Amino acid sequence: MKINLCICDDEKAQTDLFKLMAVKWAGERNRDINISVFHSAEQFLFHYEDDKSQDILLLDIQMEKINGVELAKRLRKENDSVQIIFVTALPDFVAEGYEVSALHYLMKPVKEDKLFDVLDKAARRLNRAEPYLLVQSSGETVRVLLKDILFAESFAHYVVIHTKNGELETRAAISEMEKSFGGAFARCHRSYIVNLKHISRITKTGVIFDDGSEIPLSRRLYTGVNLAFIEYHKGK
Repeated sequence: MKINLCICDDEKAQTDLFKLMAVKWAGERNRDINISVFHSAEQFLFHYEDDKSQDILLLDIQMEKINGVELAKRLRKENDSVQIIFVTALPDFVAEGYEVSALHYLMKPVKEDKLFDVLDKAARRLNRAEPYLLVQSSGETVRVLLKDILFAESFAHYVVIHTKNGELETRAAISEMEKSFGGAFARCHRSYIVNLKHISRITKTGVIFDDGSEIPLSRRLYTGVNLAFIEYHKGK
């Protein structure tokens, strides 16, 4: 698993040091890591608009304009999976860290062994995290939890992913996307892949969701989808 680590600190000497330590940590743990460095919360947010694939955020609290706590609060409004590690010279913000589910606080000057321990913890959490799909949509990279997907619908050269939070359109072949979905999904029609988790019932001609909406079910695929639906819910 590749880990996307972001370092956000307005002191270049600190970002350089954190990057060196993170590279060393990844080498010793045999981790595949991609490191991005930002020198302000504004710079990070500008990048985040186009790329939401961050896994770990090493975040300084004391920054001008938007501080680290405020940045974390904005991030948590739509992203509850990124592992946030606060870095600070002052212990005054510890209580606010609980509001944004911060993984840990590191006091400056940060010791290498302390950072390594926290990165180990973050990596373990990522390994247990909900599976997700990275989708290119409208010029952005969006992280979509598989559990939130209702179904995918194929059109000529693109696929619309219907989720609990809205729709995402991406240029892709539905057959390729199907490989990324895993065992909780089933092909119910040449144009549809459905998440078994959200199915309420199945008829001979349709798949009905918990909210009462319906998509077509191919006669040829009925038996397979029905068996997959039964097996999935037997295991719950």
